[in-house]
Amino acid sequence: MALPKAINDRSDAMVLEQQRRLFQETVWEYYRKQARQGLPWRRAEADGSFDPYKIMVSEIMLQQTQVSRVAPKFAAFLREFPTAQALASAPLAAVLVAWSGLGYNRRAKFLWQAAQAIVTQYHGRMPRTVTELKALPGIGVHTAGAILAYAYNEPVVFIETNIRTVFIHHFFADETEPVPDGALVALVSQTLDHEHPREWYWALMDYGVHLKQTVGNVSRRSKSYTKQSAFKGSLRQIRGAVIRELAGGARTETYLHKHVQDDRLEAVLADLIKENLIEKHKNSYHLANT
Repeated sequence: MALPKAINDRSDAMVLEQQRRLFQETVWEYYRKQARQGLPWRRAEADGSFDPYKIMVSEIMLQQTQVSRVAPKFAAFLREFPTAQALASAPLAAVLVAWSGLGYNRRAKFLWQAAQAIVTQYHGRMPRTVTELKALPGIGVHTAGAILAYAYNEPVVFIETNIRTVFIHHFFADETEPVPDGALVALVSQTLDHEHPREWYWALMDYGVHLKQTVGNVSRRSKSYTKQSAFKGSLRQIRGAVIRELAGGARTETYLHKHVQDDRLEAVLADLIKENLIEKHKNSYHLANT
């Protein structure tokens, strides 16, 4: 049962507070015992602060990509582009090469463009509001909220798949209709730990991973859920193969047809050119901005 939407009398208020406390205790108890260790984006700087640029990189990398794939790429990416200034001044081709293997290469371009906006519009300092962050390429309202919560410990409301899993499991177990994000956002707001928002969201994320492994991915019952298509044989696989080939330098059309054997290659090349991820000069293709 969901928390009451309105508090009409003292008894409602008592029920709301009891449910809120019980839910928080459940999440915190799991986190105290089973918190995921070693996630690099959870490591504070020497002075105890969290670098908002690093948080932004991790959040964009983690969109639709498993933690196990992101962790090594995150470390390597930051070695090459340790600051927004370093990323903004790099050629897009270098960014795409560093990103290779994570998929959804448009995210790399968005991240590169976001870094450029941070340098040119905000003098190298990360924006501090949801509205400003949302204006950056590749950042939506929930990614903006995550950056503010994790980088600055601000009690901003946001959701993602693990958070959806937690709240649907606890508050909509008997719901037969798809659960809208609006209902979930209201619950996230009501149960948010305003004193420790950064750790609270870490706890929700870890508990959500646990629930997916034990009770299944109940976030599929979210109205916002869309099933990700299989990677093998997908256009994403072909796009990734093209980017990997071009990471080694310019390739002729004949070469690409030989090494990326798929009838959809021409269409993929056209799309990548349209997205300004690759360029064609005469009969050769190369990564953009090389």
